[in-house]
Amino acid sequence: MSDHTSKPYSASGYDLSPLPTVIYERRVRDLTPEERRVLLASGTETPFCGGLLDEHGTGTFVCRLCALPLFRSDDKFDSRTGWPSFTQPFDPDHVVRSEDTSHGMRRIEIRCARCQSHLGHVFPDGPPPVGERHCVNSVSLRFLPEGAGGDRDDD
Repeated sequence: MSDHTSKPYSASGYDLSPLPTVIYERRVRDLTPEERRVLLASGTETPFCGGLLDEHGTGTFVCRLCALPLFRSDDKFDSRTGWPSFTQPFDPDHVVRSEDTSHGMRRIEIRCARCQSHLGHVFPDGPPPVGERHCVNSVSLRFLPEGAGGDRDDD
């Protein structure tokens, strides 16, 4: 018998339930105009200008809006494209893929599985062994150094 009251969890144990409306709305109000444009309206930041492009510390990159872990620093690489790039997500369940045909091309958009914030796109031209390049807008992420807290359940 299935439990209809149970929350959806990722393979790595994170709650993927949408944020409560009041918390989501509060966090959206706290976003800068650029963060709103990228996260909520699928915008793209200017290449080579993102604040996390040169972040080389050890830690985890989490969603700017809901703090779901999205990428590990060990999976970050210099793609020379002007955006932070990662070979794979923290957990495949944390990133949703969908076809994007805007701008006259076919791409695979990636979004946060919990809050649906736009992250960027994934391309099949990354380094081995995975062969993928998750090209992500810096404003879509926050970097949490290893050992740092960062759980946003204090709302």
